[in-house]
Amino acid sequence: MGTESESMLQLAAEAFRSKNFDLAADIYECQLAGLGDPGSRQELMVKRADALAFGGKFTEAFDVYRQASEIERLRPVHLANLVEYLSASIRRQDAGDGQSRSPRRGEEAAVAAATAAATAAAGCPGAAATGRGYEDFSCGICLSFLFEPVTLPCGHCFCKKCLERERKERERPVMCRECRDSSRVADVQSYRVNVVLSNLLAKWFPSVYRAGRLRREGNGLYAEKKMEAALEKYDQAVLIAPLDHILFSNRSQIHSSLKHYEKSLSDAEMACRLMPLWSKGHVRKAQALVLLGRTEEALREYLVSLSIEPDCRLAKTEVHKLLSDLLAPFTDQVPEHISDSFNVLSFRAHIKNSINTASQAFSPGSLSPPAPERAEGGEVKGQEKPKVRRVDHCFLLKRKRRSAEEEEEVEEGGQERSDNPKRSKSEPAEVTDSLGFGVVEVLDAADLECSLCMRLFYEPVTPPCGHTFCLQCLERCLDHNPKCPLCKEELSEYLVQRQYCKTVLMENLISKYLPSELIERQKIHLEEMAELSNLNKNVPIFVCTMAFPTVPCPLHIFEPCYRLMIRRCMETGTNCFGMCLGDDLKGFADYGCLLEIRDMKFFSDGRSVVDTIGRRRFKVIQHSERDGYNTADIEYLEDVKVEGVAERELQSLHDTVYDQALVWVNSLKAEQKERIEGHFGPMPGKDSVLQASPNGPSWCWWLLAVLPLDGRAQLPFLALTSLKDRLSGIRKVLLFMAHSRHR
Repeated sequence: MGTESESMLQLAAEAFRSKNFDLAADIYECQLAGLGDPGSRQELMVKRADALAFGGKFTEAFDVYRQASEIERLRPVHLANLVEYLSASIRRQDAGDGQSRSPRRGEEAAVAAATAAATAAAGCPGAAATGRGYEDFSCGICLSFLFEPVTLPCGHCFCKKCLERERKERERPVMCRECRDSSRVADVQSYRVNVVLSNLLAKWFPSVYRAGRLRREGNGLYAEKKMEAALEKYDQAVLIAPLDHILFSNRSQIHSSLKHYEKSLSDAEMACRLMPLWSKGHVRKAQALVLLGRTEEALREYLVSLSIEPDCRLAKTEVHKLLSDLLAPFTDQVPEHISDSFNVLSFRAHIKNSINTASQAFSPGSLSPPAPERAEGGEVKGQEKPKVRRVDHCFLLKRKRRSAEEEEEVEEGGQERSDNPKRSKSEPAEVTDSLGFGVVEVLDAADLECSLCMRLFYEPVTPPCGHTFCLQCLERCLDHNPKCPLCKEELSEYLVQRQYCKTVLMENLISKYLPSELIERQKIHLEEMAELSNLNKNVPIFVCTMAFPTVPCPLHIFEPCYRLMIRRCMETGTNCFGMCLGDDLKGFADYGCLLEIRDMKFFSDGRSVVDTIGRRRFKVIQHSERDGYNTADIEYLEDVKVEGVAERELQSLHDTVYDQALVWVNSLKAEQKERIEGHFGPMPGKDSVLQASPNGPSWCWWLLAVLPLDGRAQLPFLALTSLKDRLSGIRKVLLFMAHSRHR
């Protein structure tokens, strides 16, 4: 009997997974008929209620949940499916109203797009959802102004406090909300504020940045339990930035601590109006509603929060608690108003009303508080109106005039005075003030200059220390010292990974507001790369040892000049450089071999091991130098081909010398042979076509590389363009080796 019951329960579970909820509910009902154990009975009743809820029979489901709670108070594990059903229903309703939400590049992206579209449609041009006019400078976590920005290794920027809160609340490694990468993010506490970006934001948005400082001061006072002082700071911040939802959300928490529950609710509602699809705003509102005893409305807000952010741990915990309370068997019949609170269709209307209220309340002409939200019975919720005043204009994106007579003064009211205004070569994009009042200003290109090359940032990167440099500038500095050029912080691990990601926000600012300067900077860069990628003129030369075509040549790179040389070879895409012997008079020999980089391994002190292989022989036409390493103009060498009788004689000589080479290789001791093959690989076989390669048979070069000859004795073989002469020379060496051994 037990086996049959287990089979039926497995069948019910499979039916639930297959979304055949009616069948699952029927099976669970049948199994309940003969079950007496209270614990097992409660488990089955919850599973049946889950199946009914997912099947759309919510009234029946709610009744079964209530019956299950009569046995024992329902625990979070019992309510997990119910919470998932409710939040998913809200999410489906939100996505199905003509505007499908975009896939998660981050939930925030969809939130921002939906809210921005709603406010724009309502005719509020200066109030974009993700920053009220500073959407280019908003944090992807809090959706507010980017305050104390920190750049992660992936290149995306977030508020420092937001990252720290993510790590603390989620108790797991921080994951970038933009690219979902967590593999390279170490402890976020070790990451410092992006210096350049922070200074720029403070300069371009002084009012909003001042509000951010007040918010930080208020948070410090709140942590010290100085509630009244903290509230005063937030009141000042709200006057400066009356469209910042974070300020209202945090002030709601302060009011709550001061037991000003109505004011707490009013601020939370304002946060929801300003950013309807921000989950934390709904959490704040729910907390205020709970303190006011309006638990059913609080439950609704927590579910809305979960529909926006399914992983919100606080919302999940509170939903479980409230549902458990609501389902507790105080009465024999479920109150009608509780059932109404689960009408998922009302959630979508609630969000839409919030968006419409926010967009209508903040018209470009004046800033007045939104109309109070009314409950179903017509009563006004949250009587207190937030204090709002006209904010100061902030000056954004104005390139400095290069002479005193070209300077333009801006009056306090925002009107420009200029006798002879001149427009810079880069036409700026118009940008509105942080709160919708626009003063067209032009970015100073000097604000986005690298402190190392004093040019516009090109491929800007920001290491954990917070300083920003051009990628190539930083790498050149790290060639000499594995520390930040400015603050001297150790960047050894950064050197090992060598995964430099460009600072996305910085790149976007430059491309959007300085397009002409960026094109000019790119042109210079491309010209430099074209010059460096020429494999005939100014070819980089590594002065070290002999190298031969087709033969591997592993190298240990530690000198700064060669670190730069190797990196440039990689950046240009050629992956090639020349190898020559040193020469006391000229610096390096007149003949060499072009090497191709196959792989590199980096170390924390900047050293690297480079795996290369020989490709082509060359003759040096002109010796020169560049940035500390040698370069040369070269011409490539190829063997002269022969035909007829000469070709047959060459084939005969080739076969004879090859056999001699095999005899010598086989005569080596086992450990010698193993060591040679471990370094250079086994001896190549004969080529099917003798003169197919312009360098001749590869076994010849392999043999020259392993023969115990001095580099000066090997060099003439590299210069020969006659295969016959090369084979004859190799035969003489082999005969000498054999004669020496017998003697």
